Amino acid sequence: MIILGIDPGYAITGFGIIKKEDQQNILLECGVITTKKEDNKYDRIAETVNDLLEIIKTYKPDHIAIEEVFFSKNVKTAIQVAESRGAIIYQINQLKIPLFEYKPNQVKINISGYGSANKSQIQKLTQLFLNLKEIPKPDDAADALAIAICHANHLKNNNQLLI
Repeated sequence: MIILGIDPGYAITGFGIIKKEDQQNILLECGVITTKKEDNKYDRIAETVNDLLEIIKTYKPDHIAIEEVFFSKNVKTAIQVAESRGAIIYQINQLKIPLFEYKPNQVKINISGYGSANKSQIQKLTQLFLNLKEIPKPDDAADALAIAICHANHLKNNNQLLI
């Protein structure tokens, strides 16, 4: 089973693709989609969605997992991320690929067993779970991989058939 994890953003969207094979998670690809600050917001959202569609076309994920919006003190940023996330969800829905959403603390609990784990702890565990020599970079890509791993673990823990 191939799982695409998405850490949605406005300026930077992280993506991580893993293959769940037997009891092992294998890294296929990870990275970020960045948009230019000088572009208008509609072009930035469209660029993010179009780049994700190319990734989906290339890797043909069986499931996609996306992080729910985390509302911080910066309301403007949260609204921009929510707009981008909405466009991403709409396009994935059009493709009829099963989509799953996880709150940030759900990802932390699933990966570390602790809902208040810090970013570096989650990144280190992501490195260990994927048997990587280094922590995936940049942070948004590592977060997206953690979301993908969370989903793989969720399927395993709920005894769902893995393709």
